[in-house]
Amino acid sequence: MIRFGLRLAVAGGREALTRLLVIAAAVAIGSGLLLTTLAGVNAVNAQLTRYASMYPTASAGDADPLWWSTREDYFHGKQIIRIDVAATGPDAPTPVGVPTIPGPGEYYASPALHELLAAHPADELGDRYPGRDLGTVAPAGLTSPDTLLAIVGGTPDGVAGLPSAKQLTSVGDTPALPETTVNLILGVTAGGLLFPVLIFIGTATRLNAARREQRFAALRLVGGTPRQISMVAAVEATAAAVAGTAVGFGLFYACRGSMAGIPFTGMPFFPSDMSLGVLDALLVALGVPAGAAVAAQVSLRRVRISPLGVTRRVTPRAPRVYRLIPALLGVAVLFFAISFRPPTSDGQAAVFLPGLLLIMAGLVLAGPWLTMVGARVLARYANRPATLIAARRLADNPKAGFRAISGIMLALFVTSVAVGVITTIVANRGPAPVGSTEAGQVSLYLPEDAPPAPDSLFTELRSINGVRSAFAVRENPDWMSASEPGLISCAEIPSAYGRCAEGATVAEVATGLIPFRQSASSARVWPAASVPLGELHQLPVMSIVVDTDGSAATIERSRTLLETALPAFRVAPNVPGDFESEFANTLRGWEQLANVVIVGSLALGGCSLAVSVIGGLTERRRPFSLLRLSGAPVRVLRRVVALESAVPMLVVAAVAVGMGLLAAHLFLRAQMGYTLIAPEPRFYVIVVVGLAACLGVIASTLPLLERITGPETARSE
Repeated sequence: MIRFGLRLAVAGGREALTRLLVIAAAVAIGSGLLLTTLAGVNAVNAQLTRYASMYPTASAGDADPLWWSTREDYFHGKQIIRIDVAATGPDAPTPVGVPTIPGPGEYYASPALHELLAAHPADELGDRYPGRDLGTVAPAGLTSPDTLLAIVGGTPDGVAGLPSAKQLTSVGDTPALPETTVNLILGVTAGGLLFPVLIFIGTATRLNAARREQRFAALRLVGGTPRQISMVAAVEATAAAVAGTAVGFGLFYACRGSMAGIPFTGMPFFPSDMSLGVLDALLVALGVPAGAAVAAQVSLRRVRISPLGVTRRVTPRAPRVYRLIPALLGVAVLFFAISFRPPTSDGQAAVFLPGLLLIMAGLVLAGPWLTMVGARVLARYANRPATLIAARRLADNPKAGFRAISGIMLALFVTSVAVGVITTIVANRGPAPVGSTEAGQVSLYLPEDAPPAPDSLFTELRSINGVRSAFAVRENPDWMSASEPGLISCAEIPSAYGRCAEGATVAEVATGLIPFRQSASSARVWPAASVPLGELHQLPVMSIVVDTDGSAATIERSRTLLETALPAFRVAPNVPGDFESEFANTLRGWEQLANVVIVGSLALGGCSLAVSVIGGLTERRRPFSLLRLSGAPVRVLRRVVALESAVPMLVVAAVAVGMGLLAAHLFLRAQMGYTLIAPEPRFYVIVVVGLAACLGVIASTLPLLERITGPETARSE
């Protein structure tokens, strides 16, 4: 029967060959996206593993220890990772990505950092890494092609005195960073994309089911058993799926380099990161054809094929309103979390994750009921025959109408939650606005045991073109009971940061003259301090603040001068918003991943709808032909087909986006106390354009209607 099934699939005429090619193309697209998703998960894990190697834990062993200290720096808002190392003997381990341990006055730099060093004057960046450039850090030591990394050599005593210095006897074996949150994001995101893929493959394998069932009835008439019919159906679907899966592997490897360059996580991948494990390859190579065979079996489950023909089940039972219960329970869980939020991360995950999963499962379960309600509303207000026919057909079998676009609902919900949360967090914790006072400030926070800053440093800082002022904020001895931790002379406060209280000579101020999570204000009045002006300069310096005109060159020259004058601090001189900018860029990377999921899911949804439309047309060619013979214009029939596809899709999209933003708002209120900020217009543009593209794909199938519903189709022979 296997050989016979293959012969029917390949040599069954133009119709059978067309069906085979369509199914193979659908499976190729779906399996290619499936492979890309699996490779993307592997790429993120590879990035995390290499990132962990930059922040190793202390280790002991027989080898000579290597002193190691990791610090962060910034340049034009981009993070630079600096690793200082010093060997204590000839057997000390070598950092990953470099051939030798750099000695004092030597360093290695990543390719991206080398480009920056060559493109900017030394007083902006190069002076931070004096000495001899030994070469480039290999990809094995970098998280991404865009990583800015410097591995700087020093003496054992010098590196041992740096912040977070540790001794290592092995390098590169640090366990990957905790991946719970990342895996949760990737898992939900991958699910949002994989579900449309599976729907697409399943829809394609059911293509032209009615015609196949008639052929299977003829096979029963000549003596075929139900088991043999099932075998033939499975062989046909599996043959197309095997061919499509092979093409999908080819598409994946052809596009892998381009996909690696997309910064899904805020930074691009190396092409080698987009790799597939043996288990991943076997999962797709064996699972997709097996899934196609199962889909073929399921397509025959609800029909009975006898030698006399095909008997279908009567109109299915209408969905009940109880299908809304899981989604409503999920919303209730998130409402409950607003007033009761567990204090631990595990407890919060135990509340939020079930709530979100309940909503996701509830939306898929409620989809047919929502489709039925939308169809009944459409029928109630229908004033044209096409609208009434489409609405009645959808209301008659809403499960079939919802099946092809169920993946769109899940994907839009997941991405709406992600985009809503990311947009709100970036708005509340993003970098300082360009042109603001805080965007032009460079500050260095000094620890208690820091050496005193030389007076010449302030003279050099003020001499930089674009620097308005440079001053020190000193430690407030009464900071436990005072309103602010720092002290400064009233004469040194720039007007953009406020002024002293009336009659004061020394003011209590924030460490950088900008209170936490507030903006600089010229109207701010700093309270008077109890410390006399004569004793102020005897107090230790808490921070050095440089007020600039905000130009990138001035900021980086000031930062470089501070770093070279006071090099041994863990936190490098920073602009308020440096960390926030990096954090916001990472979140925007996840937002971009969500946008990719939207585009991919809508594209797959459009293809699934197109395949579903083609299958529906071929199954209903005789009824449509009879309608044409009775006088119905082709344009009316086209409108019927378009409405049958468009109405469920638009209803599902509106509900999914609305529920996603509601879930995001409840999560933000419960977790962070934020109020949802509406996503940027580009999110809605992507959704609208994607839905329009889906409608365009559906429209491209409508010319088939006129060709297959000619008068000859209505014959009864």
